Amino acid sequence: MGRGGVTGTGMRQRAALLALLVAFAGTAIADAPAGARSSRVPRPDVAAGAGGKCVEDTAFMRRNHMALLKHQRDRTVHDGIRTTRHSLANCVTCHVDAKTGRVTGSKDAFCEGCHTYAGVKLDCFECHADRPAAALAVDAGTPGAKP
Repeated sequence: MGRGGVTGTGMRQRAALLALLVAFAGTAIADAPAGARSSRVPRPDVAAGAGGKCVEDTAFMRRNHMALLKHQRDRTVHDGIRTTRHSLANCVTCHVDAKTGRVTGSKDAFCEGCHTYAGVKLDCFECHADRPAAALAVDAGTPGAKP
């Protein structure tokens, strides 16, 4: 055989390797739930909150929510324009956990769960409330409650 040629043994080894890869891929696809994108990387399992339709589609929000919040902040602080479409308060109201009433506090909480998964510091709630204004009003009326 000339240079770069494959012997009969080499061809059999390549065919066996290809068959093994195809079998492995078929098994991985068969084990995936219907409609799920297969991945070896687990995704955070957080509830969407109140449900309904978000102000933007999910993929867009995963990539751009911080830019939207910064833009909203600048419009509010610098220009005095307050809208709710991309406001942090609106996000919290919609995505609050039904059990805890917060978007932080556990690995399953909407904001904290994704930020922990992504390894991104979640510092919004050092100044801002992690629960809707209605919940803060109720807590304010409870002696000893921390808002």
